Amino acid sequence: MTRRNEAVADRTVVEPRPTFEDFYRREFRPVVALAYALTGSRVGAEDLAQEAFLAAHQRWDRIGEYDKPEAWVRRVLSNMAVSAFRRRAAETRALARLALQRQEALPALEPPDAQFWGAVRSLPPRQAQAVALFYLEDRPIAEIADILDCSPSTAKVHLFRGRQSLAAALSMEAAE
Repeated sequence: MTRRNEAVADRTVVEPRPTFEDFYRREFRPVVALAYALTGSRVGAEDLAQEAFLAAHQRWDRIGEYDKPEAWVRRVLSNMAVSAFRRRAAETRALARLALQRQEALPALEPPDAQFWGAVRSLPPRQAQAVALFYLEDRPIAEIADILDCSPSTAKVHLFRGRQSLAAALSMEAAE
């Protein structure tokens, strides 16, 4: 090889950093699906996804440099879903106190998946997040650990305990 060819061969090809717009187009739908699995509300899922992407957009100079900015967005979204759940739970308790035992009719039954995802939403938050990431997005344990900001062994424990709780809950419901 000539010196010129050696110099060209020594240069490492650096992939250009994706723009936020490209990142958003690629990740929005799967992030909304994750939010829906965690919240059970299509409108709420879209709102949470928009909030998570807004946070990423505001910090894109830093987030865009991460090896896995999609993990950061999912972690933010998961944390927002937990906060929203806590907020809804507090609102529900307050409304229950106001209603003073008033009973309302149950809504019509939803598709069979609704039973599963309803059971997932009843799990502790980290277990629900691990189950949703594993089954909805088909993510490996290492990526789940990145998204949840924990070790792979901790992610495995969350997934294992979530599966155990789901098996118990769904087999009990099937028996009834």
